[in-house]
Amino acid sequence: MPMRFLITGATGFIGGHIAEACVNRGWQVVAITRPTSDTALLDKIGATIVKGELNDQNLVRQAMEDADVVVHCAGKVGNWGPLEDYRPLNVEALRGLLEACKGHALSRFVHMSSLAVYAARNHYGTDETEPLPCGHRDSYSQTKVEAEAVAMKYYRDYGVPVVILRPGFVYGPREKAVLPRMIEGLRQGTIRYPGGGRGALNTIFIRNLVDAVFLAVDQTQAVGQIYNLTDGEFVSKRRFVETVADGFDLRHPHLTPPFWLAKAVTWCYEGVAKMRGAKESPRFNFTALKFLGLNLDFSIEKAKRELGYRPRVNFADAISETLDWYKRNLENLSRS
Repeated sequence: MPMRFLITGATGFIGGHIAEACVNRGWQVVAITRPTSDTALLDKIGATIVKGELNDQNLVRQAMEDADVVVHCAGKVGNWGPLEDYRPLNVEALRGLLEACKGHALSRFVHMSSLAVYAARNHYGTDETEPLPCGHRDSYSQTKVEAEAVAMKYYRDYGVPVVILRPGFVYGPREKAVLPRMIEGLRQGTIRYPGGGRGALNTIFIRNLVDAVFLAVDQTQAVGQIYNLTDGEFVSKRRFVETVADGFDLRHPHLTPPFWLAKAVTWCYEGVAKMRGAKESPRFNFTALKFLGLNLDFSIEKAKRELGYRPRVNFADAISETLDWYKRNLENLSRS
């Protein structure tokens, strides 16, 4: 049966792929976009575009009309900045969207969270029963925790059919935040492996994530649940970074400082940056330390068991497709 999806963040990497996949299935897509956002992809696929801000309740209610499913991907990402820069979009905009859903005959409200909500430590098969920390060092992770609490409150108190998805590091064609910086870091020889680089990276290919979104919409028992999502395949930091390096004929990183030393240096760099009121993150920051230094292995057994989630694209095929796209488009990305 044709459905009508309201997607926030549809001009971004994840939301754009979900919107594209919806249209390919013959479903209608409505996207709330900022007036300054590039809507070329949404125009191309024939999505209905509602321009404005998520904190505009009248606009949100207009966009919600006749929606069957809401997929909330909009949010402020980053590894630096005060909480007050992150809360308006990551927490309060979500609250407003959920408020508009009260009493609405929705089939599903899919909230895109992140594995960043878990404590910044080594993880070995951590599942959804793990309690979340009360506070995080970085504002992105902290507001993701707060956003989950808001979403679950609206499920419990008002019956909004919320499903929370916690993907890991999402990569694939059109990802513009991590891989371009990694490629540039490889070119400049600035990438290090704190602790040796043999720990797991919590990768998930974009098409595997899109599959999980549709499973969360299809499965009735998903309502009120939270799911970790990765590709379910062990990919070490070294394997990922060195595969990217090989794809661009770049040298492999060779420096492997002890984790304790990398952590101490990061504390110093971040401390100085905060004292100076730096607007940009320092070269050594805790988000990068977590990404390249901690073992990030999370269980997806609950998603397999309850959603029937089976990642269909393996790492070798996914990274090959991704790197092919970057080889064609990286120069354009650097100019944008």
